[in-house]
Amino acid sequence: MGGFIDMLPEDCVSAILSFTSPTDTFRSSMVSSTFHSAAESNVVWETFLPADYKDVLSRVVTPLAFTTKKELFLCLCNPVLIDGGKKSFKLEKSSGKISYMLSAKELSISSQNDPMQWTWKSIPQSRFSEVAELRATSWLEIHGKIKTQILSPNTTYGTYLIMKISNHAYGLDSIPSEMSIEVGNKVCNGMTYLRHEDGKKQKMECLFYRNRTEVLRKRVIEGIERIPSEREDGWMEIELGEFFSGESYEEVKMSFMEVKGYQSKGGLILEGIEIRPKNYE
Repeated sequence: MGGFIDMLPEDCVSAILSFTSPTDTFRSSMVSSTFHSAAESNVVWETFLPADYKDVLSRVVTPLAFTTKKELFLCLCNPVLIDGGKKSFKLEKSSGKISYMLSAKELSISSQNDPMQWTWKSIPQSRFSEVAELRATSWLEIHGKIKTQILSPNTTYGTYLIMKISNHAYGLDSIPSEMSIEVGNKVCNGMTYLRHEDGKKQKMECLFYRNRTEVLRKRVIEGIERIPSEREDGWMEIELGEFFSGESYEEVKMSFMEVKGYQSKGGLILEGIEIRPKNYE
């Protein structure tokens, strides 16, 4: 079998690999010298790059150093800042599918320019130059949007609020926060409690504030309850919902709100919203 494979012209092998995936191409490079050479071909790796990769490169904050399309692909498998540092772009290494993160500066946040309600600051844990920290508000409303034409087609995406909860946070978990994803006439609703995983504190609150909590919860639109989870980069994320990016071009509207409790709240540190392919893709 190995002898037959070695007899195939390299350009033929490259054409075959271009119909596979980045993972398959990495593996195929170990089959034979012919496959190894073909797996380095610019023809192969250009097919794994997004159709608009040249446009993306024109928007990067720091120019990338590469000499081949494979090197470029690997560079883009790490988040790169684009559009003046307000967004980050990334390719999934296994599939080449596109991910974006919209920074807090790229989102619409209620009273974001009021220094009594929000503080903008730099922290070393963030990829962006600034994050937003909530000081005090009774009306928490965050919106973001993205167009499906800049995403990978025929792919199910998840959208995630990327945040931290400071040690001096207060009022964030008195009532569930509401989340929604809207694409065309389809709306997906959800809810979550912004809280640290402090079991003792939760039991005490349930004991003393059970009636008030139940009354407040009834104000919230019913939806899937989602639990914040910790990321490898030290941030926390909450899935706002999911949508399917098909062949047609649509605008995806994402929202996170807590506007029905009317209580003062603070201590939320917001990095942005990430839009990435679901893991089961």
